[in-house]
Amino acid sequence: MKRSDLEHILRASAAITGADEFVVIGSQSILGGHPDAPPALLVSQEADICTFRDPADAELIEGSIGEGSPFHRTFGYFAHGVGIETATLPAGWRDRLIALRSAATGGAIGLCLDAADLAVSKLVAGREKDFVFVRIMVEHAIVLPAVLSERVTVTDLSPPDRPLVMARLRRVEHEARRKSGPS
Repeated sequence: MKRSDLEHILRASAAITGADEFVVIGSQSILGGHPDAPPALLVSQEADICTFRDPADAELIEGSIGEGSPFHRTFGYFAHGVGIETATLPAGWRDRLIALRSAATGGAIGLCLDAADLAVSKLVAGREKDFVFVRIMVEHAIVLPAVLSERVTVTDLSPPDRPLVMARLRRVEHEARRKSGPS
């Protein structure tokens, strides 16, 4: 997905819901702070978005411009309407949101996750594709492992989950170092 695709999704979401602020919580929130992110981070054709306004907005978005919709078939990308609880995020994440607003968003604002908050949510989710995503972020110095470690410590996780997420971070850091070769 390109930034222009996300801007289109935001514009369409505003037209559908009447809301003007959307939280982009999935991988494509990287486009808020890193519009020229490495192509490997932009392969998703979906943007996970929600509003703070009304949980029903997610259903409107999903039903109108979601996967398999005429919007998706026409443009090749889509919005996944989600709830804010979809992602497990570090304390203070709202204070670090990055506003994406341009002429192309038609007045809508996309509140994109800070890259480190996005990476922590990916480490918590723990799918293989999430590890690859975070590893690429580390390889390109979009996020620093030390910052991720700090953010994990302020994420509301159960006692057994915190060491698991930290182990995932160590795995990603190790793989990033190995892939980049000797220093």
